[in-house]
Amino acid sequence: MDAQVTLVCVAGLGVSGTAAARALAARGQRVVVVESFAGERQLVAAAALEELGVEVRFGPMELPGGVTRLVTTGWAPHHPLIAAALAAGVEVVGEVELAWQLGAGDVPWLALTGTNGKTTVVRMLTAMLLAAGRKALAVGNVGVPVVEAVGGPYDVLAVELSSFQLHWSSSLAPHAAAILNVAPDHLDWHGSLDAYAAAKAKIFERAGTVVYNADDPIATRLAAPYAGAKGFTLRVPRVGELGVVEDLLVDRAFVDDPVHGVEELATLEDVRPFAPHNVANALAAAALARSLGVPASAVRQGLRDFVPDPHRLAFVDRVDDVDYVDDSKATNPHAAAAALSSYPSIVWVAGGQLKGASVDDLVRQAAPRLRGAVLIGVDRGVIAEALARHAPNVPVVDIASQDTGVMDAVVSEARGLATPGDTVLLAPAGASLDMFANYPARGEAFALAVRTMKDRRGTPS
Repeated sequence: MDAQVTLVCVAGLGVSGTAAARALAARGQRVVVVESFAGERQLVAAAALEELGVEVRFGPMELPGGVTRLVTTGWAPHHPLIAAALAAGVEVVGEVELAWQLGAGDVPWLALTGTNGKTTVVRMLTAMLLAAGRKALAVGNVGVPVVEAVGGPYDVLAVELSSFQLHWSSSLAPHAAAILNVAPDHLDWHGSLDAYAAAKAKIFERAGTVVYNADDPIATRLAAPYAGAKGFTLRVPRVGELGVVEDLLVDRAFVDDPVHGVEELATLEDVRPFAPHNVANALAAAALARSLGVPASAVRQGLRDFVPDPHRLAFVDRVDDVDYVDDSKATNPHAAAAALSSYPSIVWVAGGQLKGASVDDLVRQAAPRLRGAVLIGVDRGVIAEALARHAPNVPVVDIASQDTGVMDAVVSEARGLATPGDTVLLAPAGASLDMFANYPARGEAFALAVRTMKDRRGTPS
């Protein structure tokens, strides 16, 4: 880290901001944290930091005098604090960039980003690495700040990175880096799809091995400048790709003779929950693991050991021969499209905050599978209009209530639209904060409503 830095400002007392302040203080840096909200959690974090010599200032988010570096945890460039720092010529870095600078080269990073699937892939990857006997940890956007892992007892880090984190990174050089997919998201933060994609592309700039989704046009375009990039695909793989042959996941990239040779990694039965997009997730994780020399046996064992996170195509229950599935994590249209492609006949529960994204392509592609739709949330009207344009024969129930207890009504309406063999699928295509604390709360409310409805009916499993 630059020895000229005399005073570092950390923006906010969130998990990553607090971790960054601790790491800087441990290395003898003078640190001041600015935080606007003095809640119980923030006061406890501030007290702990002050014992380390860190100054915490509550109140207006103003740039302290004498600061030469500002550490942000993903705030947008137009935030007043960030804008003030940039205008004053203060260096702005993210927590991930800080972590790289503090521990660059200590252990290899296997980094990944994408609009959807990041957490699933990083957890699959970690399971593969552990199965290979590596001391691995999943860090980054997955929950554990990267800066906390620097200098820890690990020999490899599986790093999940958001577009926000990548925007504020400039020197990352991971051993291997993957882009899973790119679709419109966070346009309110980045300003445009091109700017969002450019932030994602930063993960490739200094990567030792570039891994990309060969079935995704934007990911393919972003990888094009890099010779030797390795693709993954749901098709039969070409030379330099991982892919699918009949019911096998195979590697034709990280083998001694990719022209004539191929190695079996796993079977489709090893991928849980099974869905096309989850097979792509498994192939992405395998590519990153293989870049570090992980054997095929550990790839397969890792997939078998992997436990899916909640609210990702999670089967809730079956009532009257109708399946109820919670994919509340589908917080954008791209994620919802993946979920909708996984079932043949669907009553769709959708709505929330679309964050400026269009749902026309989503609805157009899903229309043949839809048997009905139940819409909630602030942007439900946008989805209703898309359904009217592209699926005019699909019955739609609009629920205007913003009460968090609305899921009882949602499930009741969905049950009325469903017939035996259908799947009632919560895949909202939008964020949850208009009605719920977060997407897990939304998914839990849906699951509780399903179980309550079943109990009232006395339906056997």
